[in-house]
Amino acid sequence: MLCRGNNAIKCRKAGSVPVYLNVYDLTSMNGYAYWLGLGVYHSGVQVHGVEYAFGSHEQATTGIFEGEPRQCEGFTFRKQILIGWTEMSLREVRGFMEELAQDYKGISYNLITRNCNHFCNDVCLRLTGTPIPSWINRLARIGLLCNCIVPASINTTRVGIEDNKVCNEAENKSKLRSRSSRFTSPSSFSAVF
Repeated sequence: MLCRGNNAIKCRKAGSVPVYLNVYDLTSMNGYAYWLGLGVYHSGVQVHGVEYAFGSHEQATTGIFEGEPRQCEGFTFRKQILIGWTEMSLREVRGFMEELAQDYKGISYNLITRNCNHFCNDVCLRLTGTPIPSWINRLARIGLLCNCIVPASINTTRVGIEDNKVCNEAENKSKLRSRSSRFTSPSSFSAVF
């Protein structure tokens, strides 16, 4: 098959698997903001039938978690975007996530500078060489540029991985419960699967 220009992303080599970005709305206002190129989104990367995402918690363990594709509880699924193709096997992808688990700790999550969309962009770049669409994390970039006028409470707002809902860190410390698989440490990584 001959692949050129924008259609090249849809072309694949034999043995490769698709890498999708699953995008969710964090607020009902996205229905209006989406058409303006804005919005507040959660995202996860789907590969080999598993969706990987990043969220906040208060331990020094990883914030990467896995779940059923397009089923992130607490969010409204918006759309799935084909990012590209990877030659990595399921085992290689899980090894790759184990490596990322060292860097993406739950306590390192920040709504403006290190959120689920930053994680997904990193994963997509490493798996396919293609970044996620810029509109998905546009508000975080605007927030970074306008950090002096963004309220401090915005920077402490977290997306908790235990219940996959937007959680105000100060108010909900004791409310978080585990409902999804999370990589707790490299040594217990394989036990999750």
